Amino acid sequence: MVTSPFDLTGKVAIITGGNGGIGLGMARGLAKAGAAIVIAGRSDAKSKAAVAEIEKLGAKALAIVVDVTDKAAVEKMVATTETKFGRLDILINNAGINIRNPVQTLALDDWRSVIDTNLTSAFLCAQAAYPAMKKQGRGKIINTGSMMSIFATAYAPAYAASKGGIVQLTKALAASWATDNIQANAILPGWIDTDMTRKAREQVDALHDSVLARTPAKRWGHIDDLAGTAVFLSSSASDFVTGTAIPVDGGYSVQG
Repeated sequence: MVTSPFDLTGKVAIITGGNGGIGLGMARGLAKAGAAIVIAGRSDAKSKAAVAEIEKLGAKALAIVVDVTDKAAVEKMVATTETKFGRLDILINNAGINIRNPVQTLALDDWRSVIDTNLTSAFLCAQAAYPAMKKQGRGKIINTGSMMSIFATAYAPAYAASKGGIVQLTKALAASWATDNIQANAILPGWIDTDMTRKAREQVDALHDSVLARTPAKRWGHIDDLAGTAVFLSSSASDFVTGTAIPVDGGYSVQG
């Protein structure tokens, strides 16, 4: 029987921040492709609700409460995954926050909180996942970037810095671990309809109209729009793809 290169049956994925928004969209996509899913997040109730949704799709799933900025907690998350499922094939670093303030008024604690949650956590999780992936001779790492990995913003400097850093971290992981058959890539979501972007629309004047005006698809993205790219980058179909940053944005980033 010929197996699809996109088939994730038997694979195990950790998705940080997988209990809502873009992370949940990717989790649903991987589950439908056959992967067992570990939802890692701060809210136990929200993660358990996501697990229940994943299980309804016929996939195995587990919720783990974790502070992704804590090295010991992240290492425990990986160990728990291996104990439960016997392996770790895919890591999606998706946990993220945003604090919107211009540079001149952004508090140092807020800067550190965003950088630690969005960027340092990806480093810690990748570092923790590496031994398991190296041991089995393969692995996939997907880091969630942003349109702000590409474009400047006056109202979210820490977020933009963290997402720019995500792209460079992805390249470093790709170069470091290619000989271990571990591929690392980034997804750069465009303007996706999530709780975070709904809050942005409340805080940033005319954001909704400006996004629609610039996006050739003339709509905001849905969380399930990320599923296909996540499955591709998690599967054997992308075994010779590493160090890339793929926009999933309805054409937003190609506009001059």
